[in-house]
Amino acid sequence: MNYYSTNNRQHNASLEQAVVRGLAPDGGLYMPRRLPQLPMAFLRNMTAMTLQEMAFAVASFALDGDVPASVLHDIVFDAFDFDIPLVTTSGGNHVLELFHGPTMAFKDVGTRFMSRLLNYYRSCHPEWTDLNVLVPTSGDTGSAVANSFWCMPGVNVYVLFPRGAVNRIQKSQFATLGDNVTAIEVNGTFDDCKTLVETAFLDKDLNDAMRLTSAMSINYARIIPQMTYYFWAYNQLVKKGVDPTNLVFAVPCSNLGNLASGLVAQQMGLPVKRFISVENQNNIFYNYVKTGIFTPKPTQYSIAPALDAGCPNNFGRIVDLLGSHENICRHIHAYSYDDNQIIETIRQTYRDEQYLLDPHTAVAYRAMAEDLRPGETGVVLATAHPAKLQSLMEHIIEEPVPLPDQLSRFINGDLLVKKMPNGFTAFKRLLLDNA
Repeated sequence: MNYYSTNNRQHNASLEQAVVRGLAPDGGLYMPRRLPQLPMAFLRNMTAMTLQEMAFAVASFALDGDVPASVLHDIVFDAFDFDIPLVTTSGGNHVLELFHGPTMAFKDVGTRFMSRLLNYYRSCHPEWTDLNVLVPTSGDTGSAVANSFWCMPGVNVYVLFPRGAVNRIQKSQFATLGDNVTAIEVNGTFDDCKTLVETAFLDKDLNDAMRLTSAMSINYARIIPQMTYYFWAYNQLVKKGVDPTNLVFAVPCSNLGNLASGLVAQQMGLPVKRFISVENQNNIFYNYVKTGIFTPKPTQYSIAPALDAGCPNNFGRIVDLLGSHENICRHIHAYSYDDNQIIETIRQTYRDEQYLLDPHTAVAYRAMAEDLRPGETGVVLATAHPAKLQSLMEHIIEEPVPLPDQLSRFINGDLLVKKMPNGFTAFKRLLLDNA
């Protein structure tokens, strides 16, 4: 199957080129020429499948033979080696817990698949120089990407994070690894880190000297696996005896990659009535839905750091999938909440339902309560384990929040961090010096 750029539909690339490049040469996002339709028999019979079997089936349809079946099977079964339970709270709300992977955030799903697919392509080209993976992070993405690629031969990972904006637990998950992972503290915001990475992909001299790729959600290899858990939620609802008709998903949003994945699942045949996009005060997409005008703005730091994005870089995919502003509004209801509203939701849900929401999941939980209509079935996507923001959560609920073994194993390691001013010249020099 061919892939085009959202900035130029005449541009053609193979899946390998789209995944290895991450971003099209014109700065656009890669999209497939067509989205294969899942047969109705798949929806009828998928309750008999395990998560790994379903992920393999969905990826097989989506990639349409571009990856050998035996290779894709191994990639999927290795990547999806943890549970993704659908929990029903005492208040009767359905929460898809996407945080049971190695770094306890939903991004484990996409990055584990992507890392293994990239490693397959690297193995097909022994003449290649090392792959260099660039990733900006406000916390969860960096840890998921770093752990997915850690100690992988022929791959170097550079994690850029904003000074003073990533807590010790999150930082320790990528900055204590060493080996092929380099943690770079940038004297700037998360958007500055994103801009440095995006500029690197468009710099000819740098690309001539190094083979660069991205592990951000701009890479289509993140979209493919993330659409799987939307099908998995549908599957588990049916198994619980819940009618999945009029299905609504509430999705915490920053760069819109998770939302784009759900829209791809919908267009491939998953019966979803609508999506709810939910942001914190960095409400760029919310403002677009309300006004029809997309206006990026400087990032504001919040208690939900994974949502702190002032220029959602998957916006182009949303427009590409749905077209007009009017059609986007038909498929997506948008909400935005500030820190005080997030805290209020966490406390109330913990008090009334004995369920602890992390700040990112809390925005979706609150929006679902406000948006869901009679006769509809709602699923909230839970994006991170609450203990990843342990100090904040303990302050909010005024109770201890135990640190799971998956997180505590990183805490005692030494932080290995390179500090850098905010500027592309400094970043380019750092990369070339490490090449």
